[in-house]
Amino acid sequence: MRRVLLVDLAPQSGIARRLAGILETSFTVDVSGRAVGASAEVVVICGSHTRIEQIVGAVASLRRASPGTPIIAALDSASARDIFELLEGGISDFLSPPFPGDEIRLRVGRVAATPLLPATAMEEARNSLFLRQLVGESPAFLSEVGKISFVARCDAAVLITGETGVGKELVARAIHYLSRRAAGAFVPVNCGAIPGELFENELFGHEAGAFTGAAAAQPGLIEESDGGTLFLDEADSLSPAAQVKLLRFLQEKEYRRLGSTKVRRADIRVVAAMNTCPEEAVKSGRMRQDLYYRLNVVPLALPPLRDRREDIPRLAAWFLERHAGGMKKPVTGFSPAAMERLVGYSWPGNVRELEHVVERAVIFARGATLEAGDMALPETAGAFEPESFQKLKARVIAQFEKSYITALLAAHRGNISSAARAARKNRRAFFQLMRKHGIHGQGFRTETA
Repeated sequence: MRRVLLVDLAPQSGIARRLAGILETSFTVDVSGRAVGASAEVVVICGSHTRIEQIVGAVASLRRASPGTPIIAALDSASARDIFELLEGGISDFLSPPFPGDEIRLRVGRVAATPLLPATAMEEARNSLFLRQLVGESPAFLSEVGKISFVARCDAAVLITGETGVGKELVARAIHYLSRRAAGAFVPVNCGAIPGELFENELFGHEAGAFTGAAAAQPGLIEESDGGTLFLDEADSLSPAAQVKLLRFLQEKEYRRLGSTKVRRADIRVVAAMNTCPEEAVKSGRMRQDLYYRLNVVPLALPPLRDRREDIPRLAAWFLERHAGGMKKPVTGFSPAAMERLVGYSWPGNVRELEHVVERAVIFARGATLEAGDMALPETAGAFEPESFQKLKARVIAQFEKSYITALLAAHRGNISSAARAARKNRRAFFQLMRKHGIHGQGFRTETA
């Protein structure tokens, strides 16, 4: 049997005892107050969110002592910031209550069977086709895309938010194909396209004779995605009854086909997406609060294209190369006027709309360079006044500084001296940058027990 070491850093929480009872039926389990020896095939560090620094320190120590040993963190609760900090520190998965036995055994078994990728392989994964399609250099975009390779390590549910056309499904596919589930199926579901009365049948499948016209048994989407990833797009468009059924499955990982009494289990990861504000969806009653909490374990928020205009030239060039190559047309670039028109447009359809505009322009192109007249955009495209080079550069630098400082303070729990050392700046200069961008360290501090 595979050997699992439970490192109990919070005995009062009872997490280690609960996990030991769950895992001992499938693994040889040892419990210790520290990561001694690290001879186990998997180490599960059990702790409390109020002592996140202790957990991060334990992960770092174990990673130095035993680089190839997979580590799982199990906490009584955790914020998204805590999860990302642990993932960046090198954990392979993250567990939080409730702890359904079969799911926990599956996840620990998967981590044990698939050791951490070496650094070279991880770099290849980050540079894979799926991440190379996520084109952009703006700080707001990079801060979210940079999380993908870390999020892919674990099996926690992910909620991707952003307007229509920003690339939510592409991010979901990147998470799947960079994960241990890459050999399994990626099954996308447009929840808004499924009538409420048909959702249960689509999700769980049915047996022969379950209803009029059911001549043969048919598996559902959950069964098709077993071992892989189920992507629920427009999750907030599900009917209240469908949300209840989905929530029950997410809690128990059990379901029945329509017309069957047999309980089935499915080992899937759920990635959901919404193009509206999830908090507003909960407040308005469109989404159940408990379902939102179940889906929103790891949040990713993709910015609209109008908030990352500096990425438009790179994206346009990417789409031009792809479609000109596919159509075998000798179109090689954009005129300055054409690019100015693209950058000046508000892009309500975001990246998807930009791709369609460039594709259409390539189709009807009459020369090697696309002109402003080739850009099929509404006349309101010129409403935006393009920024000068210096203004755009200053804005991008300001965005980077604010994003960088915020991330450092979050990582160092509001400790300005520690964050300044990490940035290789003296404390006074770092504090002046904080004042410049209106950032206060108190908001990043947490109470410790």
